[in-house]
Amino acid sequence: MLDVIGQNEPLIDRLTEKAAEVIRSGRYILGPEVTALEQEVAEYVGVAHAIGVSSGTDALMVALMALGIGRGDEVITTPFTFFATGGCIARVGATPVFVDIRPDTFNIDVEQTAAAVTERTRAILPVHLYGQACDMEGLVEVARKHDLPIIEDAAQAIGTQSPLGPVGSLGAYGCFSFFPSKNLGGFGDAGLVTTQDSGLAEKARVIRAHGSKPKYYHAVVGGNFRIDALQAALLRVKLPELRGWTTGRQQNAARYDAAFSDSGLDESLLRTPRRRFEGHIYNQYVIRSSRRDELLAHLQEQEIATTIYYPVPLHRQECFASLGYKEGSLPVSEHASREVLALPIFAGLGEARQSRIIDTVIAFLKR
Repeated sequence: MLDVIGQNEPLIDRLTEKAAEVIRSGRYILGPEVTALEQEVAEYVGVAHAIGVSSGTDALMVALMALGIGRGDEVITTPFTFFATGGCIARVGATPVFVDIRPDTFNIDVEQTAAAVTERTRAILPVHLYGQACDMEGLVEVARKHDLPIIEDAAQAIGTQSPLGPVGSLGAYGCFSFFPSKNLGGFGDAGLVTTQDSGLAEKARVIRAHGSKPKYYHAVVGGNFRIDALQAALLRVKLPELRGWTTGRQQNAARYDAAFSDSGLDESLLRTPRRRFEGHIYNQYVIRSSRRDELLAHLQEQEIATTIYYPVPLHRQECFASLGYKEGSLPVSEHASREVLALPIFAGLGEARQSRIIDTVIAFLKR
């Protein structure tokens, strides 16, 4: 799904030089490389403050903890996302309240979000899935009406733009991931918390270091959520390449769109992703098909990489059974989980490989 080695190879001399520089420095925890990455990514994303953390999952944990969300609280979120989104809500002791998604973008439905607000709701946690922004105009309106903070799960959306502005800058906190499969991927786990508010930024910085300020003095309980200096340094080498990689993904998406549109296939057999906003960065290119499982098996036979994001919505996961959701509770998410299939979209894919993928998909579905 992503040729990590091919992406890193042109940068290998700079990466190894930077790694050696950090090793020789003896500065492995926080320090100048982390500070520099925070400043550079804040500028790229378009926010006032960025706080490097140990993973995208931990970015969510920091945001929830900094906002004081815990036992007895509810957080409204989507069931159609990676597990960390709902899992972190549960880990702080709160209850995830799942509402359904839009069938066109797979992002959280604003009207259902508004209907789910109760006196116990303490935050809204939307996910900018696959690199496309949620309807932040609608969500901000709901949040303002009920005086609720928004935590943006932007793990798949670094650089994504919405009509209101860049994602990660529109709520109380934005949460990003540098997992190796992301558009800006590290060499292990790493993440980032963003905010426009200096007070919230300070809370996040304290939380990521065991709640310590000054060192060894703890007014709050935090966690060990610091990004490694080595990860920060290597990400700084890759960051200048990100705009080009994003453009490459968008060009690949356009080629997929054009080819599949001209295929003559019925939408039940092949539906391409709907781009609602121009700022989509295509962390994933996800098609839908009523013959998804057969197509998946065929692509695997042809040694074409593909995967399902996501086969089981969070409200149907065993660990959330006690919340009482049943089959049919959130039908749009459930239907999507039976049809979605991601195709390779990374910038270095190349037209020859992409043409083979397109031809294979179309030929199989026309049988």
